[in-house]
Amino acid sequence: MSPKTKKVVRIALPLLLAVFFGWYTFLKLPIDQIIPYFKSAHYSWIALGMLFGLLSNLSRAYRWKYLLEPMGYNAKLPNRIMAVFIAYLANFGIPRSGEVLRAAVLTNYEDVPFQKSFGTIIGERMADFIILLSIVGVTFLIQFDFIFELLQNAFQPKKLIIMGLIGVTVIILLFIYLRKSQSKIALKVRNFVLGLLEGILSIFRMQHKWAFIGHTIFIWVMYLLMFYITTLAVDDLQGVSIGALLIAFIAGSFTIAATNGGIFVYPLAIGAAFSIFDIPENPSIAFGWIIWASQTAMIIMLGSMSFLFLPIYNRKTKIQK
Repeated sequence: MSPKTKKVVRIALPLLLAVFFGWYTFLKLPIDQIIPYFKSAHYSWIALGMLFGLLSNLSRAYRWKYLLEPMGYNAKLPNRIMAVFIAYLANFGIPRSGEVLRAAVLTNYEDVPFQKSFGTIIGERMADFIILLSIVGVTFLIQFDFIFELLQNAFQPKKLIIMGLIGVTVIILLFIYLRKSQSKIALKVRNFVLGLLEGILSIFRMQHKWAFIGHTIFIWVMYLLMFYITTLAVDDLQGVSIGALLIAFIAGSFTIAATNGGIFVYPLAIGAAFSIFDIPENPSIAFGWIIWASQTAMIIMLGSMSFLFLPIYNRKTKIQK
């Protein structure tokens, strides 16, 4: 497969999946059944949920400086904020492409080497993943019987062990090759990986560790509050249990990470999670659309403004250079 074909596949496949899930969603829940929930929704709660989402994104941009400082970089806060919103907007096109674009913004406007900037993003994603795992752990304790049965039915231990051994073997062989080979490709890959590691390991050299941890916790508290507060906008979801909320939140989080910002898939994941607790399907999926649409509208607006304003804000800096 040629590089051009691979690029087309990477772009087209997520879009085709989004179209498929969109068709599947509307097949299960006609649009005329969604509209009444939008009409009767309490928009004050939706607006508050959007505010919590905005605060989490601003905190993410501010937190980034704690990873850049140990390497000697002091990127301007407005550039960090715009880079974050541009990244989220880009993820609607190609999943996870936003992280690359986010690092590229600092490379272009703050002279931070790409591999180091990208490494800091990986480092903060590791911190976020730890928090998400903690939420999964709490959910597991609250809904132990259900999750244990689900995992038991979904995974086969023998296959997991074999796949794990194969993966470890491939990683070890690749590490040995990159360490010993003197080829141009190996040297380039090695230098790139070293830059990434410097960015990732900056998380352990921070002077303000507690501030970083505080922002990380704050980001995820805002995510959870955003999710909970928005359920109050739908009358049929009043009194949903903590276990149901956490499982739906986790399901939604993984769909956003794995797809184009959760487009079409997010409402289905929320509906499937709530259905486990015998919560009616229509309000569940409608809620998924409401929270996804409200947060997406914010990202599209602020991401587009960031794309336009970024070069204007940095024009004077470019001229001085």
